[in-house]
Amino acid sequence: MRKLIASAFISLDGIMQAPGGPEEDPTGGFADGGWMFNYADDSMDLSEAGFDGKDRELVLGRRTYEIFEAYWPYQPDDHPVAKTLNAAKKYVASRTRIKLHWNNSTLIRGDVVKEIQVLKSSPGPDLQIIGSSNLIQTLQTASLIDEFHVWTFPVVLGKGKRLFSDLSKPSALKLMHSKVSPTGVVMSTYVPDGDIQPGSFSSADPSDKELARRKMMTNEEW
Repeated sequence: MRKLIASAFISLDGIMQAPGGPEEDPTGGFADGGWMFNYADDSMDLSEAGFDGKDRELVLGRRTYEIFEAYWPYQPDDHPVAKTLNAAKKYVASRTRIKLHWNNSTLIRGDVVKEIQVLKSSPGPDLQIIGSSNLIQTLQTASLIDEFHVWTFPVVLGKGKRLFSDLSKPSALKLMHSKVSPTGVVMSTYVPDGDIQPGSFSSADPSDKELARRKMMTNEEW
């Protein structure tokens, strides 16, 4: 069984729309495209987090596919990210596209959950989602995503397409790795960790409750 990995750039409030430029995805009147540009630096390993699709097959939503299709095939052949994305096999979930023009692209028109289940059980390299917020939400709800690479940028955008939505499946995640870039980007890797295990401070041991209270006190209260 191959893994399905989702990688996303997000703002502090969970927005992932149009990180790369103003023209990337202005749908819904989004006017803050390009918000990650000034935080990029050489410490960010795109390949480690799967953003270049190296040694993986891509699973993309229609909008992300169209953004990539309009850009990456026209970059120089020696561009490292263009080289890997152009060469990768691509599966595109869309109800409206009839034909795909980017090389090595296959259309998924039926039940995307069932199709991804089939892909995961077939031989081949791991599957990589980049962007594609609606697709991530659908596959997270179906418990099909095995790993999340989330890069959180120190900006607040207020509105736009989000990594998770009100329909996302409540679940626990386990932090596997995290580091911070010199520009303040938190680069984290999570894996699913079962169901959420609720608790209550009201039923805790008195000494535990006092410790919890102290941990939650603000600086002014101290």
